[in-house]
Order: sequence, then structure tokens, then C-alpha cells
Amino acid sequence: LTHCLSFSPCLPSLRSLQMVLARLSTTTLAPRALVRMQEPPVTPAPVTEAPPAPPAFNVKDLPGISGPLGFFDPLGFSTDASEGKIKFYREVELKHGRVAMLASLGFLVGENFHPLFGGNIDVPSYIAFQETPLQTFWPAVMLAISILEVFSVFSFNSPFGGEPWSIRSDYESGDLGFDPLGLKPTSAAEYKEMATKELNNGRLAMFAIAGMVGQELATGSKLF
Repeated sequence: LTHCLSFSPCLPSLRSLQMVLARLSTTTLAPRALVRMQEPPVTPAPVTEAPPAPPAFNVKDLPGISGPLGFFDPLGFSTDASEGKIKFYREVELKHGRVAMLASLGFLVGENFHPLFGGNIDVPSYIAFQETPLQTFWPAVMLAISILEVFSVFSFNSPFGGEPWSIRSDYESGDLGFDPLGLKPTSAAEYKEMATKELNNGRLAMFAIAGMVGQELATGSKLF
């Protein structure tokens, strides 16, 4: 090498040697720099479909709509009402209908068969609660009713920040958890049909008990 440095004819060969070395270094090192570790194949996570959204609330899908009138709301109570408010109206209707059915049956049975309290309370049903000793009996009745009403409070939406006098959307109207005979159908269609029958009977009973009370008020005597 020192010999070549002293003579100019060796310089081209030295430059050629440097170029060859540089080319070898790039051709041998570049592939190593480009080599990547082989990664194990990634198994894609199973795709879980989101549960379908519940259908939008529609008052016309509720039980209680039957012929010949179909959907009957002449005063428009449900026009701008929320789901919670409509459920409140339905709960009120169910409670009044059930009480009216019991009252209508009570008029019929009580005026013909009244063995309680010695069987001496033989008066029209509309004033039977005023007769002694029923006046002391009614506080116990009111206590029993209040227990049911206290439990029904939990079906309401919270009045703090929410809509007052409205029922939770997940609450099933009229469901008190009382079905000792197991009459509640498991099919949604059959349940809707039974709920419609209960509502229609309750509506009829509300008219019936109003007529019974009015008749006894007008005549002052028993109906049965």
C-alpha cells in the first residue's frame, strides 16, 4: 500500500478496491437490516353482536285496545304524555278497575249473604260502612290498603330531577307479584290478551259500581 502511495499508477487500483469494499458492505449488511422477526399470527377476537334495541314506546301497543272503539282517547290525555306518565295513567286505571270489580261483587254478595258481626247488618251497601261495628273495622282495612300503596311507591320514577307522577319504564303495569294460582301466561301474546280482558272488565265494573251506588242513593233501599 505504501508502495502504491508513492506511485500514481497505483491510485486507480486503490480507488477500485475501496469501491468494491463499499459495495460489498452495502450488499451484505442491508438485507440484515431489513430482516424482521417473524411474529405469530394474530387471531381476531370474536365479533359479538350488540343486543337489538328495544322497540320505541307506542301507547297503541299497550293492552286494553279492543273493538268496537279501538284506541279511544277523545280528550287526548296521551297525545303529549311521556312513557312514564302513560304508565302512571295505566296503573291508576288498573287499580280503580280492580277495586270496582271487588266492590261490584261485594254489593251482590254482601246484600244477600252477610254472616259477619252477628248477621245484623242488613242495610244497603252504600251505607254499610257507617253501621256499627264496621266503623271500628275500617281502620284495619285502611292499614291493609296502605301497605300495598307503600310498596307501589317503588314503581315510580324519582321526583328529584325526574318527571313527577310517572312510572319506571321497566315496571310491568299492575304487577304486584301476586299470582298464587299461576294464571299469568308466559306467552307475550296471551298475556296481552288476558291483560286486555282484565282492563275491559275493570272498565265495566267502574260503570257498574257507579250505577249501583247511584241507584241505592236514589231509592234508599238495597238492590239485591
